[in-house]
Amino acid sequence: MFLCDVGNTSYHFYKDGETFKESVALFDPSSIKEEVVYICVNPQVLTLLNKLQNWKNLDRYIDRTNYYETMGVDRIVVSEMIQDGIIIDAGTALTVDVVKNGIFDGGFIYPGLYAMQKAYKDISSHLDYSFNFECDLDIMPKNSQDAISYGYLKTLQSEIIRHDMAIYLTGGDAKKFAKIFPDAIVDEMLVFKGMKKIINVHKELIC
Repeated sequence: MFLCDVGNTSYHFYKDGETFKESVALFDPSSIKEEVVYICVNPQVLTLLNKLQNWKNLDRYIDRTNYYETMGVDRIVVSEMIQDGIIIDAGTALTVDVVKNGIFDGGFIYPGLYAMQKAYKDISSHLDYSFNFECDLDIMPKNSQDAISYGYLKTLQSEIIRHDMAIYLTGGDAKKFAKIFPDAIVDEMLVFKGMKKIINVHKELIC
């Protein structure tokens, strides 16, 4: 059985301890004949997957009582894995969710790394820089690259640290953000661990 986290740009697969990704734009999910248990935040892909009998939507088995109606299923799944802490999922979008005593306490959505870099570039070609994660966030910058880096990273860092809770980093850019959260627990498999937890609870229905 495969596990799959379908995002806005990629299918992220897990099987037997190994992961791989396929492009949403190019991949044909019907090419997989084995059973796939998945979560999906992409409406267009969800319509396609609903037609495939071997693809089983885990969302149908998730208790959303403690979450708001439009909250992404990927955020819910990782929140189910944490008892107390702040989860930063650094993907196409960057999401931040607070969990206290095993209950979701709120969160917010931030532009992902490349989305924010593109936003600066769209303002002016003079702001076309990658973010400098080595930028000193304790002093005001004196060059353009550090200026945009500080504006993006310092705001995020300050909001996270003020909660004084354990920090969990996951998603494709987790290791980059670990540079500004050196004490964070980096776990790029957190979404699949959350999926496994839910599957184990409802195994007789899903498998």
